[in-house]
Amino acid sequence: MWGIGSELRSRRFWRSLLAEAAATLIFVWLVLGASCPGGPGRVTAPPALQPALTAGLAAVGLAHCFGEVSGAQANPALTLALLCTHKLDALRGAAYVLAQCLGAVLASAAVYLALTAALGNAGQALAMETFSTFQLVFTIFAVEDQRRRGAGEPGGLAIGFSVTAGALAGTFSGGSMNPARSLGPAVLTGIWDHHWVRRWVWPSQQRPCWVHDLELSILQWAWRGGAILSTCPSPTRCMGSCWSPA
Repeated sequence: MWGIGSELRSRRFWRSLLAEAAATLIFVWLVLGASCPGGPGRVTAPPALQPALTAGLAAVGLAHCFGEVSGAQANPALTLALLCTHKLDALRGAAYVLAQCLGAVLASAAVYLALTAALGNAGQALAMETFSTFQLVFTIFAVEDQRRRGAGEPGGLAIGFSVTAGALAGTFSGGSMNPARSLGPAVLTGIWDHHWVRRWVWPSQQRPCWVHDLELSILQWAWRGGAILSTCPSPTRCMGSCWSPA
């Protein structure tokens, strides 16, 4: 009983639960996003390979982001297997499963609320692009943190996988995650419909620095128990994403 109480008072224990919930939330969102129709006006589901590939790529990126914190299991079946083989204690195993289920429910609810209306409006595209960009920037922050600590993991590969997973999950909105990538074609073609989804207007509302501070604070709290709130060091990194209309 004393051991359980000590575990419940441990900051590391709660950080690992947050990591499992966040990892599962991101994983489920990406897979569900990759399972949605590919854009406004389309009603057919994408090929089965698309969500499968997204799941594999997301798993690699999440392992890089959360592996040091909780193992990035993001799967109750894996957690139960580790529990049955005595590689995980009962308290942590049960807590992990609850955190994973909570993350999955939150991700499913978010996708449902974002896409419950008729497909094709800019608000839905904004929601999909926002989350795809969030998981990409989160991965970049994780890689940079590990580089500063001298970790020898292939961070560039995790970033590449994160970009690919975000693009596959964001086919509904274009999966750009980069305003400059869509600004160039828009200038040449003169197509500016729903360009506000690119969130060029958000920097003036301090949204990018808010996202930067939130993501950095989560990472610092998860890995070292601290929180850093600072001004945005790179506006181009925080400018968000864009939507290329079909």
